[in-house]
Amino acid sequence: MTHAGPLVATLVVALALAFACGLAARLLRLPPLLGYIAAGIAVGPHTPGFVADPAVTGALAEIGVALLLFAVGLHFRPRDLAAVWRIAVPGALAQVAAGTLLGAGVGIVALGLGWVSALVFGLALAISSTAVSTRALEDKGRLGGEAGRIALGWLVMQDLIAVGALVLLPALAGGAATDGLGARLAAAAGELLAFLLAMALGGRVLLPRLLALVASTGSRELFTLAVIATALGIAFGASAVFGVSPALGAFFAGVLLGESPLGHQAAAETVPLQRVFVALFFVSVGMLVEPDAMFAMPFASALTLIAVMLGTGGAIFGLLILLRVPVPAAASAAGAMTQIGEFSFLLGALAIGAGIVPNEVRGPILVAATLTILATPLTQALADRLAVAIEGTRRMRAWLQRRGGARLSHLPPGGLAGHAILVGHGRVGRIVAAALRRHGLTHVVIETDHQAAEALRAAGVPVVWGDATRPEVLKAARPEVARLIVLGMPDAAGCRRVMDMARAANPAIIAAARAHDEEEAAFLEREQGVGLVVMGEREIALGMADYAMARLGVPPADAARTVDELRESR
Repeated sequence: MTHAGPLVATLVVALALAFACGLAARLLRLPPLLGYIAAGIAVGPHTPGFVADPAVTGALAEIGVALLLFAVGLHFRPRDLAAVWRIAVPGALAQVAAGTLLGAGVGIVALGLGWVSALVFGLALAISSTAVSTRALEDKGRLGGEAGRIALGWLVMQDLIAVGALVLLPALAGGAATDGLGARLAAAAGELLAFLLAMALGGRVLLPRLLALVASTGSRELFTLAVIATALGIAFGASAVFGVSPALGAFFAGVLLGESPLGHQAAAETVPLQRVFVALFFVSVGMLVEPDAMFAMPFASALTLIAVMLGTGGAIFGLLILLRVPVPAAASAAGAMTQIGEFSFLLGALAIGAGIVPNEVRGPILVAATLTILATPLTQALADRLAVAIEGTRRMRAWLQRRGGARLSHLPPGGLAGHAILVGHGRVGRIVAAALRRHGLTHVVIETDHQAAEALRAAGVPVVWGDATRPEVLKAARPEVARLIVLGMPDAAGCRRVMDMARAANPAIIAAARAHDEEEAAFLEREQGVGLVVMGEREIALGMADYAMARLGVPPADAARTVDELRESR
């Protein structure tokens, strides 16, 4: 006699296998999400052995996506969204249109679909996976940079398009393509507007006050429960009341809450639970893998995969370049979004259930989704290499110079020599710049945010606006005569590119950089010859150790020597 129901059995087995497979993937130097998908295949209905309850796993995965988007929203600011809106709105609309048409062509040629069915099939191939894209950018340390801001704005637009498509599916069923179409569109727009107004008016005022009240009780448990209840309550309330997807609702809830003083603590409280449920999301993706269906239509599956790669990844990259986004940022965003996922599954399932598309399309969609999710780390690496290759061509350099020209830099007319180059003027670069100004040391700031660059210029700070990984941008800061370069950017791959170009221009330049983990820190010191590599957690620990030794009577010279030894002995 067993006392474990389907929820307990599914949760325990799925988490145990996700841990085991994720650990194996990590030991093989692969992303853990590949292990999570493998765990899903193992507990799925199409492989022998234990079969997890798909309804339970799907529900847990939906919670994970909502928590993930809530956490992303906490670190995202409305001004960031506004800054990329001119790129995200036309770009996402054009990309979804191009991807839909390309997918529709595959549906007509390979699956024999009618034009309405083909367009629905094509739309399912044009929507990137929000969960996979944001996780991929976060793993690379790019979610807070220009590529992350652009990708988030793009994904929000894709989600809005998908929500509208879900509203239209019932109208397309049974050939009723025009009956009540205007009323349904108006109702969907009204529901979305009502949700945004409710979040702007009620969420901006009520959410921070509610959490502040809970925080004043001094109970960490109650605060954690309040944050989780807020995230999931708004996510699924938005779906039930306003017809908005839970993920989109949770994202906007996080955006509003992130503006309050409690936003950082709220983010910290959600991280552990979010990681667990996001792992379950990838397990649920693996459970959908059906080998028989995947191999039943190899020609259609191959064309579908190509349509996703070109209509999503290729279209995003090309459109971002046309919209004058720096090549490295465009490549990072496109590489992270070259896949389909949760909305594609949902659109395909609802379209099959409504009789708009035949059941045979399920196999090609699953093939394209599974392979593109698995290949996301590879597409990111290839996109980075492509960006370097494109920027290295003579025609691209000439085009970029025509785009930027003299507007790139605001430097002293007398020239520079022996100065410091600060790449980034965020939380790290701002403090370094303040220290240099206090001692009258000449420095130049390279800043990707145009508004921030203009503010620095207005304050009389020598500044170069643009992406430092672009050769002509870094060249404007005169690295060949600089004495020091400080890499305050959060993007590890970007740090390497900038360091390579700086060393090529000036082999004697002194460098300081930040790193997110020990492996990256060791690489920068060993391979790149960076004089000082700062890793946040390590420097915090060393600072606290230095303070403790000083207060316990250790002589300053001995304490300094101990700190240096600990820094070098990791």
